[in-house]
Amino acid sequence: LFLRSPFLVFGAMVMAFTIDGNAALVFVVTIPLLSVVVFGIMLLSIPMYQKVQKRLDNVLNITRENLSGVRIIRAFHREKQEMERFREGNLDLSRMQNKVGMLTAFMNPVTYVMINGALVFLLYIGAVRVDQGILTQGQVVALVNYMSQILVELIKLASLIITVTKAVSCGNRIQAVFEEGGSQNSGKMTISGKGNGREGRAVSGERTPVVEFQDVSFMYQNAGENSLSGISFSVYPGETIGIIGGTGAGKTTLVSLIPRFYDATEGQVFVNGQDVRSYELSEIRKKVGIVPQKAVLFQGTIRENLKWGKQEAKDKELWEALQTAQVKEVAAEREEGLDAWVAQGGKNFSGGQRQRLTIARALVRKPEILILDDSASALDYATDARLRAAIRTLEGDPVVFVVSQRTSSIQYADKILVLDEGEAVGMGTHEELLKNCQVYREIYDSQYQDGKAEGETYA
Repeated sequence: LFLRSPFLVFGAMVMAFTIDGNAALVFVVTIPLLSVVVFGIMLLSIPMYQKVQKRLDNVLNITRENLSGVRIIRAFHREKQEMERFREGNLDLSRMQNKVGMLTAFMNPVTYVMINGALVFLLYIGAVRVDQGILTQGQVVALVNYMSQILVELIKLASLIITVTKAVSCGNRIQAVFEEGGSQNSGKMTISGKGNGREGRAVSGERTPVVEFQDVSFMYQNAGENSLSGISFSVYPGETIGIIGGTGAGKTTLVSLIPRFYDATEGQVFVNGQDVRSYELSEIRKKVGIVPQKAVLFQGTIRENLKWGKQEAKDKELWEALQTAQVKEVAAEREEGLDAWVAQGGKNFSGGQRQRLTIARALVRKPEILILDDSASALDYATDARLRAAIRTLEGDPVVFVVSQRTSSIQYADKILVLDEGEAVGMGTHEELLKNCQVYREIYDSQYQDGKAEGETYA
């Protein structure tokens, strides 16, 4: 339609000249004026539609926050304030929609007035020239039909342009998402899905570290200072390394460098003696099983959620993973078993059950590197201890990273890395760090009273 209408409009003008040149001058004046109106309104409405989309975003964001945080809103008795916030956002959206609606609605009456004015003028000229014997009545009717054809096509074109204008606004926003690169380390670096061809690092001796950090520093984009500075350590097959530190010490950032959620700003991270940046993203992430801080489950069944770790996994593998994660009874006690329903976000499970199900999902993959990022915070001490013991018996000697704020969760690790404001201030076993690392000793003392962890009596 967008191609057809201009052809008909200009074709009608050309045919008008074949009938009478003087009368056809009406077409020459009318068509450019109509084009100015149609395309002028289009150019004005495009940025306005973009503003409409931004205001719609705001309304949807408020709605999403209210739905996901409904319990918090009730707990703090903020219902009226949130209703008012939604009302203001909705009114702002309505005002902008009305404004752009009035502008685009202005197109039809203007085009009708111009076309019908041109028709009146054309009929007047035609009557004069018929009276002079220059034109016949049939030729005047033909000119009127050509003008009416222009009217019909321009109205169609105007309606189409309004639709296209909305589509352009939405399309630009979608394109902006597609053009967004990977997670950025700095203004100059983005994550690429393909390896960059970096060569592996030669390692002396027979035993090659599974994971090695070599003088690694990292800074988030537009951050004022490094989140990690000069981190170096090696982890060998079968070893468990605990990572502990205060809030904001860089624990999650450090383990995020292994599966390439970010790339190091300085230094290198090696996996099996090869720089992680030489791996394709899909390749490196197949080696890693990660359990994030926030336990995320998807609507479906337990089976479907576990198979995120390994699509071709058999039921036996799924049950084994559930057993290791200390959550087998959750599925076994339900009549549907592995086909038990998981609500959106796993809302029909407790916090501890969600955490253990996400651990099971990572274990199904049987990864070379298992990262538990504070993933046992909702577990009692007894369950946490059984989980740690089960993970130590995993086949294949995987490397296990345990990020935690509880010393009880990491004190049996082969190595413990202590972070403080992005720097490694201690590395060793639990006993060594109690003697040699003041930061670790302070964390331990703050959690233990009379030789027992706070809250241990409630396990």
